[in-house]
Amino acid sequence: MITAARLFVSCLENEGVEYIFGIPGEEILHVVDALLDSPIRFITVRHEQAAAFMADMYGRLTGRPGVCLATLGPGATNLLTGFADANMDHAPIVALAGQGGTTRMHKESHQVVDLVNLFAPVAKYSVAVLEPEIVPEVVRKAFKVALAEKPGGAFISFPENIAAMPVSDENVPLRVQWPQPPRPRAEKIEKATQVIADAAFPIILAGNGVVRARAGGALVDFAEKLGVPVATTFMAKGIMPFSHPLCLGAIGLQAHDLVACGFDRADLVICVGFDMVEYHPYLWHPRGDKKIIHIDHIDAEIDARYIPEVSLTGDIGASLQGIARLVRREPVQGVSVLRKHIIDELSGSSTDDSFPLKPQRILHDTRKILDDHDILISDVGAHKMWIARLYPCERPNTCIISNGFAAMGIGLPGGIAAKLVHPERRVLVITGDAGFMMNSQEIETALRYGIPVVIMIWNDGGYGLIKWHQDRRFGRSGLVDFGNPDFVRYAESFGAKGYRVAAAAELLPVLEQAFADNTLVVIDVPVDYRENMKLTQKLGQLVCPI
Repeated sequence: MITAARLFVSCLENEGVEYIFGIPGEEILHVVDALLDSPIRFITVRHEQAAAFMADMYGRLTGRPGVCLATLGPGATNLLTGFADANMDHAPIVALAGQGGTTRMHKESHQVVDLVNLFAPVAKYSVAVLEPEIVPEVVRKAFKVALAEKPGGAFISFPENIAAMPVSDENVPLRVQWPQPPRPRAEKIEKATQVIADAAFPIILAGNGVVRARAGGALVDFAEKLGVPVATTFMAKGIMPFSHPLCLGAIGLQAHDLVACGFDRADLVICVGFDMVEYHPYLWHPRGDKKIIHIDHIDAEIDARYIPEVSLTGDIGASLQGIARLVRREPVQGVSVLRKHIIDELSGSSTDDSFPLKPQRILHDTRKILDDHDILISDVGAHKMWIARLYPCERPNTCIISNGFAAMGIGLPGGIAAKLVHPERRVLVITGDAGFMMNSQEIETALRYGIPVVIMIWNDGGYGLIKWHQDRRFGRSGLVDFGNPDFVRYAESFGAKGYRVAAAAELLPVLEQAFADNTLVVIDVPVDYRENMKLTQKLGQLVCPI
């Protein structure tokens, strides 16, 4: 006889779980004790929100559900933000929380809240284990649902008295099965082929679903065969190499940027793996006058500005290959002209030596220091917009941006998880001073486990993105300023390294030194966010070159 908790851990092992991120707590101790005898590595963090962000990042980078754990009550509620981020960004995640015994769940009781209903609005599956014998089914379903398109969150509440109950040896983990997506229907492929052949200026909008489907090669072949330009969402950066002559970079700013000129001209938008949560169709299809082809694992979300002419559901790569085999058309004209203007924009202010540093200069030097396979993780803030716009990528999942739930504070814990997944790569986190302080306690976690991550803080002493919105909409700002600690001394107080950039020319050598230090390093970079409104004014006067 074993306990339900030990059976639960065996089920996690059966699912191939490598890491669990979390904090032990009283009502989850039976599971924690079982983990002491498990090959699963438990990463003890300093805040449960960080644990969920780490599981979120693990799920996004590996395509397998990341797992996080907390105790009941406040431990579980602390998971919510990171869990919701994974669910809305469509990263597979499984969260486990302890719960008070079933003998006290029917009444007011210490730290007991209805966790199943609390998580349900931000989860694909939320369940309580109320009998020890159902553990294998609950765990198998949680992982299956979390990974099924579109991926997201599964939450399991585990009452402490159920976890301690014995189960017979007949209760064993269920065989893991991952269903394959269906093949697209032939008549749909033929119809899509005809719509593409008839279009004067088709454009491809590639979303994070292409990354999840590992269909980057099929996308590139598809674009080349059709001669059609490709724009990506923020979370799909790199799925079409920026160096490719058909790549127009990322679209997602609410302002009218150069890449939006391609959508203005288009009469057909081919949406591939597009997650509507990233960039609402009314922003790129305001008049509703374009034809849309929807290519994804599942059918399209309902939206007044997103009514597909053809919808191909099933294996994304197979859909792209099926169309590419049949289509015959001339390459789209004007792509090289638009692309030249976009490339020129990347080099703007790249040699500007002014101080504080301009965002353009910071990102130019950052791109020089990182190899194509290295990972840049963006926290959420004004810097996210600059990264999405000006940081070119050659490979998917090398520039990680949270753009669904878009929760501040993901940067540092996300960097730790990324380095665990890819210890052979350099990992750089770019964060604002506000986002950094939301989970800065995880510096200690990184040091305790020997995880070398470089954290670059864009320091402006305020909530820069909100100030940008205030200035743009109301012509004034307020209530967004705050003070900061000395970030260098703050890092050193943990035992980490800290550097402050005092001139533009210092950034490159400081970055080189930071990666050579091979530990957690914090770099304080004063940023000139006056560039935000300059960009707004510039884009407001933009005249499209095609």
